[in-house]
Amino acid sequence: MIIKSFNTWAFKREQPGNAERLVPMVEAAARAGRPLEFVLYWGKGPRSEIAPPDLACLDYLGQLAERVRQAYAPGAIFRLIFTDTHASLNGHPAEVVNAYFGAIDAAAQARGFTSTRLSDVVAFAREIGADTAGEEPSGEVLASLIACAAKWYRGEGSTEQGALDYHRMNMIEKRAVAAAFPEAVFVTFNGSEFRDLFPATMPIFYMYSLRRGVGVKPWFMDAEFAAAKLSDDKSEGTKARDGDSSGAESTDVHPAEQPVS
Repeated sequence: MIIKSFNTWAFKREQPGNAERLVPMVEAAARAGRPLEFVLYWGKGPRSEIAPPDLACLDYLGQLAERVRQAYAPGAIFRLIFTDTHASLNGHPAEVVNAYFGAIDAAAQARGFTSTRLSDVVAFAREIGADTAGEEPSGEVLASLIACAAKWYRGEGSTEQGALDYHRMNMIEKRAVAAAFPEAVFVTFNGSEFRDLFPATMPIFYMYSLRRGVGVKPWFMDAEFAAAKLSDDKSEGTKARDGDSSGAESTDVHPAEQPVS
């Protein structure tokens, strides 16, 4: 019942990864009487200020948390992991990154969420010796990362090098997240084509970002367009609802065009 409360097509874009780990994790939380814990990356795009798509995403996460609470009294908690490491790699000024993440953090706290910086998670992993890496990207993953870098990378060096650096960072960071949050579900707005970038030992919940059918990350969405789209959806009475399949109309983009974080 608890898993069914959130593992529906109202929220998920495909079946969870490491699904066999989801049941024992939820059962352990229920035995201890503690909330289910979800962690997810929150990135930095071209916008410098919080905007309607960010708030819509936070509200959507809040809907999932409320669904869990209705089925399980301790409810669910969301922890946003601000990817300051990725923002730095992509060439965003630190003061702009701090201002944006600060605004998101305030909005998240208002909804009962918590947050941390990915750099702090990696530092913790380094202290306990869980920050090793050595995996090389597959050709398909590397091609997707290079396509993303071509659109968003503003750091030093070539886009190819930026993509390789990004992958190397992720190999360390996914181990760090698993070590820091061993009892949590990892949520991502990406699809399973990027599975290698996510923690190997955690259940992975592939989720829409703003509502059913929308997989674009809010921080990469144009504020004015997104506000108009959300207003149109509201006026038409569009609501997240359960279904028997994942065949909803989607505004996802191709993996090669979808920024990873």
